[in-house]
Amino acid sequence: MARIPSTMAAAFVAAWSGSLVAAESPPSTVQGEAPSSTVTPSAQSGRVDRFIVKLRAPRHGPPASRRDEAQIDVRRAVAVTSDTLRTTAPPGIGASGGRSRRAANGTASANRVSEARAMSGSAHVVRLDTSIARDDALALARQLAAQPEVEYAQPDYRLEAYTEPSDPLYGEQWGFHDALAGANLPAAWQAANQAPVVVAVIDSGYRPHPDLASNLLPGYDFVSDAFSANDGDGRDADASDPGDWASADESLQCDGTRRWEKKSTWHGTHVAGTLGAVANNSVGGAGVLWQARIVPVRVLGKCGGLASDIVDGLRWAAGLDVPGVPANPYPARILNVSLGTSLPCGAAMQEAIREIVARGVIVVAAVGNDRGAVGEPASCQGAIAVAAVDRRGERAAFSNFGPRVDLAAPGVKIVSTSNAGTTVPAEDDYRSGSGTSMATPHVAGTVGLMLALDSTLTPERVRAQLVTSARRFPAGSSCEQTAAGTVCGAGMLDAGQAVEAVAASRAARR
Repeated sequence: MARIPSTMAAAFVAAWSGSLVAAESPPSTVQGEAPSSTVTPSAQSGRVDRFIVKLRAPRHGPPASRRDEAQIDVRRAVAVTSDTLRTTAPPGIGASGGRSRRAANGTASANRVSEARAMSGSAHVVRLDTSIARDDALALARQLAAQPEVEYAQPDYRLEAYTEPSDPLYGEQWGFHDALAGANLPAAWQAANQAPVVVAVIDSGYRPHPDLASNLLPGYDFVSDAFSANDGDGRDADASDPGDWASADESLQCDGTRRWEKKSTWHGTHVAGTLGAVANNSVGGAGVLWQARIVPVRVLGKCGGLASDIVDGLRWAAGLDVPGVPANPYPARILNVSLGTSLPCGAAMQEAIREIVARGVIVVAAVGNDRGAVGEPASCQGAIAVAAVDRRGERAAFSNFGPRVDLAAPGVKIVSTSNAGTTVPAEDDYRSGSGTSMATPHVAGTVGLMLALDSTLTPERVRAQLVTSARRFPAGSSCEQTAAGTVCGAGMLDAGQAVEAVAASRAARR
């Protein structure tokens, strides 16, 4: 069993409204990044011990092999972080400014870099010997980003699943067919051909549920910390979900707060079921995309998920290289990302999504459940941002909102595949869940139906078609269109109209 660290990277949740800091040289500043690095009063708890650092390519030097370059870059990342800690670190980032893993042995010394690893996109994760407060982490990121050899630096914060749990029930899948606020999927299924489309679910992993198993492809587990992984090891080829429960004491080990204390959620299995549960098998319900080929990419554990793990998981899912991980034999055309944070889009996430979209891969992301502004990754340029509505066509009480939202989809009391275990897996079952996490697979599945008809669709064409085909919000709704616009996106998902428009466009080209 791997060592259980006394503190982990920062919990990246709604209350923290800081941002990464990028160096002020050419295009390292990310569009959409907020300049503020303030922390709201409700976000004072939680600690950080990891950072993502991307170095600028050296201008001179003899040629080196790819492996040698990677080793040199790891050493450079360690050196620049160590030098910054020693010479320019803000007050409070020393032996007295954090809870050292060595402090338990009675040893107190200045903070230092204890670990480093390469991640995708030529960035690196560095880990400090001592955890530090979030304000100090943002200050250190500013100092790191100011170094001439650094392209960007940010705390390696934690992201969380966007779900609002509710009691188990076996209700109707109203989100598929309700006349007022449903997604009009029966019309989409009539127009589509249900050809197989590969979709990656970036989440907590999967359970081999009988209503899901035959649509699953091999995935990968990107949870790098063995404690958070809950399965006794770090990254490996087993993307199954062992459960993400955490006791009160375990939550404190995540980041010094109690926010992670919970029973297992089986979040990835619920999301995957809405997206691609098997149809016409006399078992349970159906998914939006019956012929989905789902690649489970596990990035969330008992402490949520580190930004560095999620960035690596996104790139791998799209068929891009990740150091130390075998290539993905089933690159996805669609990435369903039902997780996030309230922070603005960071440089590491934006860079990854830009590369992914450039490959023609569609990223569909939940806007979040904080009743506030859209955060990462839905706020990143290139992602399709999905809010949640209830059965009346009203914005779900928990859903984030604002001008960054593209459209809304059903996200309240959504029945899907799950598991009865409160800690470790037990028998398979079906449960009702609410959240923008539940709205997102309605949209991702609809995108799959569109691609099944026309595989040449680009991410921008897909977004435009979803927006123009969206159904207007009901009159008097909190999302109703006004002269000032709407805070819930262009309208409610209408899968039937979106798919029929693709079919008509394809027929016109013949």
